Amino acid sequence: MVQVDVGRFTIGVFQDLAWAAKGLDALTRAGFAAESLTILAKDSPEASAFIEKALGSPGERLDVAGLGPIVVRGPLVAALQGAAGDLSKLGLAGTMRRVGFQAHDARIFETLSGRGGILVAIRNEPRAADAIALLHSYGGGNAAIGAWTGRV
Repeated sequence: MVQVDVGRFTIGVFQDLAWAAKGLDALTRAGFAAESLTILAKDSPEASAFIEKALGSPGERLDVAGLGPIVVRGPLVAALQGAAGDLSKLGLAGTMRRVGFQAHDARIFETLSGRGGILVAIRNEPRAADAIALLHSYGGGNAAIGAWTGRV
């Protein structure tokens, strides 16, 4: 097995773009840099515009196992893709352990995102408690901090 150091992420899933906008606004006001944020959503013109507005650049379109076509931007993408492009093949459920989440958490994130939820991830381990508090406060369901440090 290979030890992978990809950083820790705090993740929550918002029910729709309106709630995600409120959560992202709160994270920005709290000082979380756009470079630390990831947004993942089912592919749509609205989701693409949202990502570009929120993060300053367009998202990448991917076809992901378990989700279908998505649009995504942020540091979580590289961590989940790995060298072999595993996100597309294995989906969230198969790749989230790389960033500290166990399989049951990953299946919840995948299910909620597949139902149209907007996944928001923050890579900022020193402020993980702040990030999770904001996610919970602004409707980020099933918010959690990736803390599992097993080998992948």
